[in-house]
Parts: sequence; C-alpha cells; structure tokens
Amino acid sequence: MTNTANTQAASVLQASVVRERRHAAARRQKIFYAVLLVIALLAPLAVYPVFLMKLLCFALFACAFNLLIGYVGLLSFGHAAFFGAAAYVTAHAVKVWGLTPELGILLGVAVAALLGLAFGYLAIRRQGIYFAMVTLALSQMVFFLALQLPFTGGEDGIQAVPRGHLFGLVDLGDNLTMYYFVLAVFVAGFLLIYRTIHSPFGQVLKAIRENEPRAVSLGYKVEQYKLAAFVMSAALAGLAGGTKAIVFQLASLTDITWQMSGEVVLMTLLGGLGTIFGPVVGAFLVVTLQNYLAGTQLPVTVVTGVIFVVCVLLFRRGIVGEIAARLKPRG
Repeated sequence: MTNTANTQAASVLQASVVRERRHAAARRQKIFYAVLLVIALLAPLAVYPVFLMKLLCFALFACAFNLLIGYVGLLSFGHAAFFGAAAYVTAHAVKVWGLTPELGILLGVAVAALLGLAFGYLAIRRQGIYFAMVTLALSQMVFFLALQLPFTGGEDGIQAVPRGHLFGLVDLGDNLTMYYFVLAVFVAGFLLIYRTIHSPFGQVLKAIRENEPRAVSLGYKVEQYKLAAFVMSAALAGLAGGTKAIVFQLASLTDITWQMSGEVVLMTLLGGLGTIFGPVVGAFLVVTLQNYLAGTQLPVTVVTGVIFVVCVLLFRRGIVGEIAARLKPRG
C-alpha cells in the first residue's frame, strides 16, 4: 500500500511540475508577443512605413503557407495564384467599382478562398511531389488568365489603385495610418492561424501530418480536413495579396508568377517549418535582403540562394526551429 501511495504521489507531483512548466512557458510567450506588438507600434517612428508594410504583407503570406506545409505536410507550389488573384480582384474592385478598401480586400479573400477550394478539390487526393506539381500547373493556368483577361491590364497590371477611406471615414492616403491598418490586418491573420493551430482542428491536422493512415483508422475524414486547411491557407494568402495591392496601389504579374510561390517556400524554410513565428522571421530576412541588395551590383537571386543553402546546412530546422530546440528543457 505504501509503495502504491508513493507512486501515486510521485505521479501527481510530476503532473503538477509539467503543468507549471506549461503555464510558465505560456506566460513567457505572452510577454514575448506583447513586447513584439509594442515594437511594431513604435517601428514606423524609426523605419520607413512602406517598407514595414511590405514586411508585414509577406510575413502574413508566409504564415498562411506555413499553415499548410508546416501543420498538414502539404507542399504547394501554387500559392502565388491566391496571393496574385486576390491582389488583382482587390485592385479592380477599389479602382473601377469604387469599393472601400476593406470591402475590396474581403472580395479578394473570397475569390482566393474559391480558388483554393477548386485547387484543393483537384489536388488534395494526391500526395508528395504529385500534389506540388498539380498546384504548380493550376497556378500557371491562373497566371496565363491574368495575362490575357482584359481587366488585369496584361503586362502593365492595374496601376494607380486608390487607397481610399477605411469604412468611408479614415483616409489611408497617409503612410502612417495605412501602416497601422496593415498591422491590424497582420495581427488578425496571425491570431487566426495561432488559434487554429492550437484548436482541436489543428491537433487533427498535426496528426494527419505525422501519420495519415493512423488518422484515417481513428475515423477522421482526412480529405475534408486537408481541404479545409487548404482553403483557409488560400484565403489568408489572399488577405496578404489584397492588402499588398492597396499598400503599393498596384497589382501586377509579379504577384502571381511561380517565382512568388518559390519565395514563400524560401521564407518558410529559412524561418522554420512548423513553427508559429518562423515564417515571420524568414519573411523579414528575405524581404530585407532583397531591398538591401537591390541597391547594389550583386545578383539578388544568387546571394539569396547562397544564404538559403548556408542556413539549410547550419539550421536544419530553420532559424526559429533551431532556437526553440536549443531552448527546450531537457527531460
């Protein structure tokens, strides 16, 4: 009886210690995010707001992509289709139809979600490289549509898109005001992804990533879960694309090319696959490098590629993934 009581007491104590560690980690995480939010609020006082807005748009794009590859295990080479299509629809709706920016962005998100539903329905039954190739082929079809359809402006794109007034009241023509709107959009998208990952739905997605046959044997309708995640990822990518179109007052073919899909893969892998904050770090690193190298004689793609190879060799889990692994308590 004494041994049993001691075993039970040890189990209760161990469970209490584990629970306390989790609470402490959650508190540290909340403090970390609060500090980051304060820095983000003060950042435009020291850094050019348009550059910061570009960082936030691509960070949201990378987070949307990471939701699919990092937590479902599906590699898509077609995410530029959602990003670019939403940019075109938002730009056209705001410039030609006269919609307010928030309605234009929401319309772009809806179109991206519908495209994601169509892509997912066709590709979700495939796995591995076959899934990636199907998404790439569908993305190229969207690219050629963007090149040929009359409302897209062809190679010139849609230019001089008015930023307009948020809810018909707040003038977004001022860069500082526009920055805080973009920051609010990013925070909303980031929180949605965070909540999704830590919800029961997110746990099922992780189970599918780790062992899909086991998830099927447990009774989960795997294809439906994967399709839902794909549509959500596409919609969030569209949110990033639509916001970028308003920020730069432009929607062009650059937003919808396969190279854009490659860039978001690069951002996610550099930051850390399957980490909540890794894609943000990766996006900041890639966009900062591109802007810095644009003013030099160095070839941007070559230098970025070299840095990517070095980071993959040194940080197998990505920058944030390696840091998290080193900080994780042993035992």
